Amino acid sequence: MNEMLASGVADEMTDTATAGAADAPYFLLRSPQQAMEAHGVRARLPSGATATLAGRVAAFFAAPRSGPRLLVGAVPFDPEQGDALYQPDQVSGQPTVVRVETPTLVGDVLAQPSADAYAQAVAAAVTELQRTDCPLEKVVLARSLRVTTAQPLHPRVLAARLGKDPSVATYVVPVPAASAGDAAWLVGATPELLVSRRGDHVLSHPLAGSARRSADPAEDARAAETLLASAKDHDEHRHVVEAIVAALAPLCHHVEAQPRPTLHATATMWHLGTRIHGTLKDPSVSSAALVALLHPTPAVCGTPRQPALELIRQAEPVARGFYAGAVGWTDAQGDGDWYVAIRCARVQGTEVRLYAGAGIVAESQPDLEVAETAAKFMALLTALGVHDVRPF
Repeated sequence: MNEMLASGVADEMTDTATAGAADAPYFLLRSPQQAMEAHGVRARLPSGATATLAGRVAAFFAAPRSGPRLLVGAVPFDPEQGDALYQPDQVSGQPTVVRVETPTLVGDVLAQPSADAYAQAVAAAVTELQRTDCPLEKVVLARSLRVTTAQPLHPRVLAARLGKDPSVATYVVPVPAASAGDAAWLVGATPELLVSRRGDHVLSHPLAGSARRSADPAEDARAAETLLASAKDHDEHRHVVEAIVAALAPLCHHVEAQPRPTLHATATMWHLGTRIHGTLKDPSVSSAALVALLHPTPAVCGTPRQPALELIRQAEPVARGFYAGAVGWTDAQGDGDWYVAIRCARVQGTEVRLYAGAGIVAESQPDLEVAETAAKFMALLTALGVHDVRPF
């Protein structure tokens, strides 16, 4: 796969986001280290539950095929729902860039649930978590904002605006459309690596525990220091690291995680992050198998996984779809990069739905979790030309 990947981003903006190309299959994954752009669809991977991903991928590559020995796409949040992966026609390591324009929004921003309703859901979850017989230790609750643009929003335009933050991985992934008409896309800029596999080497960089950044340097430093000292955020982060290490340990000769989380900064947020390295005992274990093993992590779901999933399905009024899923690629050798699909929006025509979530533990305070989700909306809202989240 290395011949398909290249570092660096073109500096000069050109206008390639034509109306005729808006529905053409297109995949983009651009991180600080690498970039991949794919065009066209040669063949689709039969869709299925996440637990079956590795087997379906192996069967796909076992069949005689022409074209790139590569699958790109997305896995949904709910592991029982169908994924959306395909073999592209063409792959490039130097993404085409587009002229950066500010979309024009029309109408009101609709929060689902509202800030007050979300606070009530958090309070109910905290009450449940504080019960002595509750099986849950953590649950992640999400909410969304729906906005409407004056003209159909091209996913590459939104990605170009999000890509101004060099600390994140920008992505554009075609996803199944909810209704007939315009194509649908998941567009985002995630700071979180679910898993990367090169040969027998495995890397994961989970993030959990967050604080909003400030334009004031002194206040920004205080926010970072407060996050680094927060027992509640360290507790939330610990659940994620322990789950990933426990999942990888049986497959690896050695798994090494940083002893303490470190600060990870994006343009709008501080996060606690831990780099986890492992060496596979069996190098035939593919990146698809690792995705199926790890997803969804406690960073986007909770722990234990099954009761957290059940609470999320009951509590959230809007289905997550591919938000908080995974986006990435896998090749015929089993190598691949998969990122957690956060800081994203689902785009279809003029409708844009933004998502954000917060990890809830027994010590969580509803008003602070509302503020955290509002802060996490900022990257997408800023890209859409909205700079104030207080009404939402």
